[in-house]
Amino acid sequence: MTDFNYHDIDDVIHSRIRTAIMAVLISVDEAEFTFIREKINATDGNLSVHLKKLEEHNYISVKKEFVDRKPVTRYKITEVGRKAFEDYIKKLESIIKR
Repeated sequence: MTDFNYHDIDDVIHSRIRTAIMAVLISVDEAEFTFIREKINATDGNLSVHLKKLEEHNYISVKKEFVDRKPVTRYKITEVGRKAFEDYIKKLESIIKR
C-alpha cells in the first residue's frame, strides 16, 4: 500500500449525504428535491446545504419552476459530476482491492 494517498479522494463528494445524493442522481434522469430527501432521509436544511455545494462545483444542475403555483426544484447530475462520481468510486475500489 505504498501508493495509497487519501488526498486523492474527492472531498466534495466524500460526505455521507453528498455521496448519497450523487448515487441517487446518477441512477435517474433528474429528481425533485422531495424525492432526494425521501431517498436519503435528510432534513430540508441539511440537504439544501449539500446540494448547494455540489451545484457550486458543477457536479449537479438545478432547475426551479412553479407547478400549480407550487415551487418545484429538480436536480440533475452533470457530465462533470458523472465523471467525478465515477472517478470517486474507482478510487474507493482501488483502495479496497489492495
